[in-house]
Amino acid sequence: MAIHFSKEQVINRMKFENPWWKSAQIDHYYKKMKRREYFKLLYPLIIEKEVKRSVVLMGPRRVGKTVLLFHSIDQLLTENIDPNKLCYFSIETPLYNGIALEELLNLYLETNDLKPTDEIFVFFDEIQYLKDWELHLKSLVDSYHNIKFIVSGSAAAALKLKSQESGAGRFTEFELPPLTFHEFLSLTDKNDLVEEDSDNMFSFFTKNIEQLNELFIDYINFGGYPELSLSKVIQSDPGRYIRNDIIDKVLMRDLPSLYGISDIQELNSLFTFIAYNSGNEMSLDEISKSSGVAKNTIKRYLTYLEAAFLIKIIHRIDQNGKKFKRANFFKIYLTNPSLRSALFSPIESNDQFIGNMVETAIYSQWQHNQSQDLFYARWKSGEVDIVSLGDKLKPQWCIEVKWSDRYVDHLSELKNLVSFCDKHDLEDVRVTTISISDVKTVNGISYSFMPASLYAYTVGRNIVHGKHYRQHSV
Repeated sequence: MAIHFSKEQVINRMKFENPWWKSAQIDHYYKKMKRREYFKLLYPLIIEKEVKRSVVLMGPRRVGKTVLLFHSIDQLLTENIDPNKLCYFSIETPLYNGIALEELLNLYLETNDLKPTDEIFVFFDEIQYLKDWELHLKSLVDSYHNIKFIVSGSAAAALKLKSQESGAGRFTEFELPPLTFHEFLSLTDKNDLVEEDSDNMFSFFTKNIEQLNELFIDYINFGGYPELSLSKVIQSDPGRYIRNDIIDKVLMRDLPSLYGISDIQELNSLFTFIAYNSGNEMSLDEISKSSGVAKNTIKRYLTYLEAAFLIKIIHRIDQNGKKFKRANFFKIYLTNPSLRSALFSPIESNDQFIGNMVETAIYSQWQHNQSQDLFYARWKSGEVDIVSLGDKLKPQWCIEVKWSDRYVDHLSELKNLVSFCDKHDLEDVRVTTISISDVKTVNGISYSFMPASLYAYTVGRNIVHGKHYRQHSV
């Protein structure tokens, strides 16, 4: 049975959600939170006036999208934008159920005595709760040329699908991934553990690798989500938090039916299997045999899980750096290593799965660079963990991810890496360690050894700061 709320009730709710109309301040709850590095990337899109597009902020659940919206409102207030010309709606609010976006917009304009031609910023949070939201939003963008619309949603797979179908030329998509290791240290006030090399602004070092490694293990277990990173109470039972608030809602509520998925239990079982084996090589045949699910069905599941930002599929190349015509084998990584820890149990530095989770954590830093297409190389007698192909599909660089200091003094045990470098004339190669930083040159190949924790920090920081630099240098 539909409940019809009065106009006065809706207006009162609107005023409650927009306290700055009276105080010129956002709620202290949001104001006291540290800004994510991604704020510097999103905000220029919000204030962009030349391109008449809505900003669609999407990403996994609980990575801080709503907080990012409020921090954007806070910044607009700081820049003396009229508080009454900033409006926020949380679309999941029951009072707004069944009300079209344009109806909400007109009610806001009427309440604040504003005109449709005024320069205004309107934020619609959790937009996926409105049916056909993309059609409503497209109509608003076309009709109200002076109003900037910013929307967010956690039903990432459905949001992305509908945005691409209906928002071409009208929407600018902005993806907010889980925290980088660098952001995790910043949020937990531990950033001073890592220092910038005075001779190279993109190079870093630490004077306390033991403490940095302890925090890296914390990041692997709890670090992908701001709330989880900061709360010892939630960390005491991460499974409950992540399963209930993140995994279950993504797998059961975020419209998997759009991808032809009807058996939610089957999808859940597949995700559990993938989470346990994050970083292992898999094949459709292997997954099908172990699960009893048809290969075409598994393909749909993988497409959904990747669109939902839960997994990242990394494809295989051969020793010659060539892609396979049929992608029979691939690796699947969780986009956030703490998903595995929550589903099973937190991991320790000497756990049998630590190598996989270190690799998962490093790949999760690289996912912040969507222009970098990464592969792993595997052939009959060897493997290289991460390979980047250049424009001519020739290996540009490669990395061997190890959670061990052994190889610094046993280069002969890296013969697969040596073979790959020789074949492709790669003179510099990175190998991660537990605690040793060193450079050794043998037979024309320079091996740069770096602790995995420091490497993860470096990748995450440089990617986000590099994006920020490029955005302001165009």
